[in-house]
Order: sequence, then C-alpha cells, then structure tokens
Amino acid sequence: MVHVVFPRPAGRGRSPFVVALLCASAFTTLTAQAAHRAKPGGGAARRTTATTTTATGPHAPQTGVRAASAQRTRATSGTPSAGRRPPVSAQKLIGHKTADAHGEEHLQVIASHTDPIGRALTASQGSITAKELRLRPVYRVGQLLESVPGLVVTAHSGEGKANQYLLRGFNLDHGTDLASFVDDMPVNEPTHAHGQGYTDVNFLMPELAQGIDYTKGPFYADVGDFGVVGSDHIRLTDDLRGQATGSLGTLGDQHAFIGDTAHFKNGDKLLGAFSLDHLNGPWAHPDNFLGIKSAARYTHTTEHTKFNLTGLYYRGLWNNTTDQPLEAYQKGLISRYGSLDPSDGGYSERFSVSAHHVLHQDNWQLKTSLYVVHSRLTLWNDFSHYLNDPINGDQEQQDETRTTFGGTSAYQRHDTVLHRATDTTFGVQGRWDSIYIDRRHTHQRKVLPDCPDSSVPTGRYVCNADTVSQGNVGLFGQNITHWLPWLRTVVGLRGDYYGGSDHSLVSGYNGKVHQWLFQPKGSLIFGPWYKTEFYISAGQGYHSNDIRAVLGTVPTDGIANGAIATPFMTRATSEELGVRTNIIPKLNLQAAFFRIDFSSELTYDADEGVNDAGAPSRRQGFELSGQYHPLSWLELNADIASTHARYFTGNPGVYGLPGLYVANAPNFIGSFGLLADHPSGIFGGVQFRWLGSYPLIEDNSMRSHGYKEVNLDVGYHITKYLQVQASLYNLTNTHASASQYAYDYRLTPTSPVETGSTYHPLEPRSARFSVTANF
Repeated sequence: MVHVVFPRPAGRGRSPFVVALLCASAFTTLTAQAAHRAKPGGGAARRTTATTTTATGPHAPQTGVRAASAQRTRATSGTPSAGRRPPVSAQKLIGHKTADAHGEEHLQVIASHTDPIGRALTASQGSITAKELRLRPVYRVGQLLESVPGLVVTAHSGEGKANQYLLRGFNLDHGTDLASFVDDMPVNEPTHAHGQGYTDVNFLMPELAQGIDYTKGPFYADVGDFGVVGSDHIRLTDDLRGQATGSLGTLGDQHAFIGDTAHFKNGDKLLGAFSLDHLNGPWAHPDNFLGIKSAARYTHTTEHTKFNLTGLYYRGLWNNTTDQPLEAYQKGLISRYGSLDPSDGGYSERFSVSAHHVLHQDNWQLKTSLYVVHSRLTLWNDFSHYLNDPINGDQEQQDETRTTFGGTSAYQRHDTVLHRATDTTFGVQGRWDSIYIDRRHTHQRKVLPDCPDSSVPTGRYVCNADTVSQGNVGLFGQNITHWLPWLRTVVGLRGDYYGGSDHSLVSGYNGKVHQWLFQPKGSLIFGPWYKTEFYISAGQGYHSNDIRAVLGTVPTDGIANGAIATPFMTRATSEELGVRTNIIPKLNLQAAFFRIDFSSELTYDADEGVNDAGAPSRRQGFELSGQYHPLSWLELNADIASTHARYFTGNPGVYGLPGLYVANAPNFIGSFGLLADHPSGIFGGVQFRWLGSYPLIEDNSMRSHGYKEVNLDVGYHITKYLQVQASLYNLTNTHASASQYAYDYRLTPTSPVETGSTYHPLEPRSARFSVTANF
C-alpha cells in the first residue's frame, strides 16, 4: 500500500523533549544530593591532590607552550619512570586517565617537568590543551580537531553542514568511524538523513573548549560505536574569564562573542555565553551562513563530589556550494567558486542538556553523566544535476527530526594485589534515538511529486520516509596491572547490544532487528628504558549501520545494493605497534605502525547523498609525531602519516567495484607547525597542512592531487584586559580542491551522461581581524 506523506519542514514548533530535559536534570540533581548525604560520617576526610595538572594548574609555567600547547599528551595512568608508584593520596590513577582532587578526569598534560613515559597506553593517544587550541589558526570551528595528529578536517559543502574528516587512510566523510563527543555527549548520529555517523560540531563555541582528549584504534573499552579509527572528546570549561570578542574577515565573515562566569560564596560557578556568526565565503552565490549559539553551565563542587549541569542551543541557516563537476568549470558553465544549482542550502537546530556527577574517595571514583539532545536538520543538495530528471534536475531534500537521550556510568578503583598495582574500571553506556527521517525530490527547494531515481516504490511528494527507534547499550571492563617496573598489561572487554525498529511511512513496512557484539582488547607495554617505551596493542571495535539498510527498507544503502545482508554492527579488528621516547632533550617523539581490517567499508553514494555499506577493506600504515621545545615559549611540531588502503576481497565485482582501490582514501597526511606565546605579549601559530593524493575510482583511473595549505595567526596582548589578533588563511593562495569525488552526472538537460571528477575548492587567501576585551 502506498501512502501520501506531505512535506514536514525542519520546523520551529515545540516538542515534548523539554519535559525529558527537566526530568533528566531533576534526576541528576537528586542523585548528586543523595551521594552527598551518603558521605561516611560527613567528616573531613583528607583531601587528595593530583601531582599532575593541566597547563593552568600550579605546576605549569605561566608562559609558554611548553606548559600548554607543547604537550599534546598521549598520557594515561601508569607508574612513574622509575618504576615506583607514589601513594594514591598523591596521585589517583584510575583506568587510563588521571583524576584531580575533585574527581574530574583528564589525560595528563605533558609539561617540561612531566614525563609521559610510564603512563601511556599507546603511542597514538593523547590530549590537546586549551592553550594550544587558542594558538592554532582555525578557519572554522571543526578545524579545532585538526590539532589531533594526522586528522584532516575539510568541507565539500556549505559552512552550516558537518565537516569532512580524514584519518589513517580513511575518508570518514561526515564522521563514519571517528567517534566525537562534546561534554561527554556523543555527536555522531546513526541512521541519519545524510550519512551514517553524521558529526556536526557547528553548535560548539570554540571559546568554551577546554581541551581535547583523543584516541586512535579500537583499544579502549570505554569507546564504542564509530570509534575504530579514532575518537575525540572535547571538554568544556567550568570557569570562563569574562570576555567580549568581535571579528571581521575579508570573506564577508563576522563573529561576536560574550561570556563570563559568576562565582558564588560557596564556591559554585555559573557560566554564561552567547555568540553570533555570519559568513559569506568566496562563493559566486554567497553562503550567507547565519548562526546563533548560547550556553549556560552550573558547577557545584565539594570535597568528594562534583556536579555540573550544562545547556546548549544552536541554530544555523545557510546556502551552500556543493562539490561541482570539474567539467562545468573547464567549459565555462560556472566560475571556480560557482554552482550549477545555487538553491542548495540547509537549516539546522540543536538543543541539549547534559549533567555530570562525580563521587570519589581515596582509591575509587564513580562518574555518571546524562544527556538529552533534540535536533532538526534539512539539507538541499544537487549532486548529479540532470542525471535522473533532465527537466527539473536532481536536487533532493533530506529532513530529519531526532531526540536522543542517554548516559554513562563508570566505577573505577585502584588496588594493590600481591604487591602489584592495579587499576580496574567497570562501566555501562546507553543511548536511545527517536527519529523521523525522509528524502524528497525538489526543484529550487520546492518539493516535486515524483522520485525518478528511486529503485523502490515511493509515495507522492516523498521518496522515502521512516520513523525509527533504536537503542544501544554497552557494558565494558578494563584492567591495568603493573607486573614489573618495566612491564604492565591492559586487558579490556566490551559487549554492545543494538536493537531497533523501522516503520516505513511509504510502504507501511514495520521491521525490528537486534544484535550483540563482543570486542576484546589488550595491550602489552614494555619499558621505560632510557626514556623510551614500547607498546603492542590489539583489539576489536565496530561501527553501526543505518537500520534502514539492515532491514532493507532502503536497500540501496546496504551491501551490494541489498544483495548481501547488512549487519547492524560491522566488526573491525586492529593491531598497533608503537614507541614513544624522550631520549633527546626537549624533543618528544611518538611512532605507531597499524593495521585495520573492516568487514564492511562505509562509502559515499552521491546519487542519494548518503553512505552505503560496502566491501571489506584493510589499511596498513604508520604515523610519526614530534614536538620540539627549544625555548619555554616556543614549540615546533610535525605529524606525518602514510597509509596503504585496499578492499580486502578476491572478487570486487560482487560488490559492484571495478577494482580494489578504496576511493577517497589518502595515502599521505602531513602537518608541520609552530606555536608561540612570548612573555612580551606576542602569541600565535603557523600551520602547514598537506593532504596527499587519493584515488577517485576503485580502478585508480582517476586521482586527486590533494592539497597543501598554510594558515597563520599573530596576536598581541596590549594589556591584560585587551588583545588583538590577525589571522591569514591559505597564505600561499593555493588553487586546489578541499575535496574531490567522481560519479555520474549530466551537466545540462541535453548533455550526455558523464563519469567525471567533482570538486569543492579551497577558499582563497583571506584575512580575519579580531579584538578581545577581558573583564
């Protein structure tokens, strides 16, 4: 039976999610109060203080990136380099993270006086400090994540849309295998209108970012869906110095920010922030991106507890220039920054409330977080132009309305068993998504009645429309044991359950599916010898697939267009050999050799603007990172990665592939930079980013050259209350493509069908000037 589904705009109406927010907030507050009343004796238990702090702590130099940006930590819990463990009261080592006196977790920051040797789990994990994030030149908020070694953040569409991510030889599209978190809220969105794992961080105000913890590889028991290639956890500050910032740019960009923190007599803090953004860009049809963001964060701390409650709001509206056929530019149909369909664009809105509660004693900690997120998204994209509809064109509208709620609770403790120090973590994570999702054929954003490209029956004015409910529960445990001064082991196990249902509003189909997946993980760590340590790691992880592909509601999203069964969770296996050394004074080096095998690769389908499950694949490669601190206020850094990516099958034709090359998988990524914060008040950074070449088609008949780009920031503290800053982007004015693809298209209604390269150009040289006043 075919149903008519009328367009549902990404509306501005109200929803019952507000009730859920209030319930979550009340529940967390009661939990915090109950935990406080449960303190034994209510007495004055001795306060413990961690010996390692962030760059703003008492042991960090007041100036210099040695204490801040220098120290892109790859640090975790472990023993000191001498092999002897300090008492727990001096340093609480819990899981692979340290905890400060209030129980707040963070990966340890490497300063000139802090040695990561004896603490790290692998050579490829770490932490980025707030200072480094402020010194790096950043054109768009998503590029904060480029501080993660080997990660490239680019774009193939407008500013309001999620960025494109590339790491370890993977084109992660909008986040398919990079698990991203802000304030412990997962950002990746499964079963998404545009792409599985869609990761949009445009709601984040960069001024609130306190740092980024990151991992690579499926070696961490507390990282689940989408975390095989890597994960990043953006931390938010509890205490923002009062400031107002305004900036103007040469590409029609303006930014205004104001924020401050109120301090109460009992030590509580209330942070508030608000920002407005506008950006046109160099495009022939300006993006005219308009963004509004606000945040409020309340923090309450006692001797053994910490509680915070955070609310975030974001709304964005934009036009966008998607990737265009290179042939259209070569034939003069469009300018370099032009578009065949200037009506493309989007609308996005997001509300969230998140809460954290930490209860700790001398050798244990219980940390709980809860969140509720409500979001809406509409995208208008025209990728193939007149391929399917020579009269009206191929523009499509993708809509989704989503409510997500979930949380994490982890119990961590330190013990000594048979004179061996051991750190154990047990935890549970849960998430539930309620989604309305559809796709429609449009012309200049006006919905049309038919869908000429659909391979399944459609309704009037809709190609597909579904209501989806799906949930995930993950149980995990991890143990770190220090057997000898030069040997420790990490053993982890994670079990995930995914279940959900899909109701097609077009066909009337109702389906349910569920799956369990267990993932063992482990590491052997040898050393230190001469300030050098070695790591052997292996583990399994997964990414989830779109439930519509799993059930066959939208079979073209599945493996081989539905000809091969698509699992709800796709298993991946990885191994890594790593080394880290500080044997050369003032120089930190990390190297890792890795292999990642996926039983199904997620690939981009330009015809429907989504990700499809595909053939199995293998990546093999190495990464090398280094930070050199010749002076206390200066850092030189370099990160390079080389990867060999191929489909891992003897019969690629079964999957509809013309060869074994993985399209859009870069073979090289490099970054070279300088960060400075001079005592005279001058600060800034310069970063050279190099994305290597990559195939556009699986038979390697078409390739992209990648790009090279240089960005620069220079600032000066005029007084302690006033600073000015100038940023230059694409300093060498490189004419290259930020992203490239290859697929079928038709340029005009009468043109023949072509298979060719499409491109989204790098923005040309531009400048941005900002003034910040503190109060």
